[in-house]
Amino acid sequence: MKYTRLTKEQFEALQEEFTRFLATQSITADEWQEIKRSKPEVAEAELDVFSDLVWEGALSAAKYLENASPEQLFCFAVQNELIELIHVKVSPNTADLTTAAGREWLLKNLKDERVVIQRGSKAVSEDRNQQLFGLVRQGAHIVEGSFIDALLKVIN
Repeated sequence: MKYTRLTKEQFEALQEEFTRFLATQSITADEWQEIKRSKPEVAEAELDVFSDLVWEGALSAAKYLENASPEQLFCFAVQNELIELIHVKVSPNTADLTTAAGREWLLKNLKDERVVIQRGSKAVSEDRNQQLFGLVRQGAHIVEGSFIDALLKVIN
């Protein structure tokens, strides 16, 4: 496996896509039930292949990732050749950066002495998706990026 297997909840959310995936393998619903019962190793392999396909698609489309805790926020903006990092840290009990209210406070108070912002960038590696998956394994989530864009606009 290149990535990790999807969770049971993720498979359930992607049931329709998984059904289509099995159909591309010419596996019917009845055949899938039989494979799971009589050839569990084949079923496991199919789950792994599907998981890798889902991860590959999600990571290929990813342009923004973030890892948030109440007092810290790591924002990643993925460009063609660079991954830009914005690290925001706020003093304890200032704002909860995991909430919309905390983020709104941050955008309005970037110059507040309780806010520390660091920026950096790193070249995108040859295996971009593996690089992004490493961030996911460290706790980052793929996000749509409107907050990161707003943050970049304010700090630039």
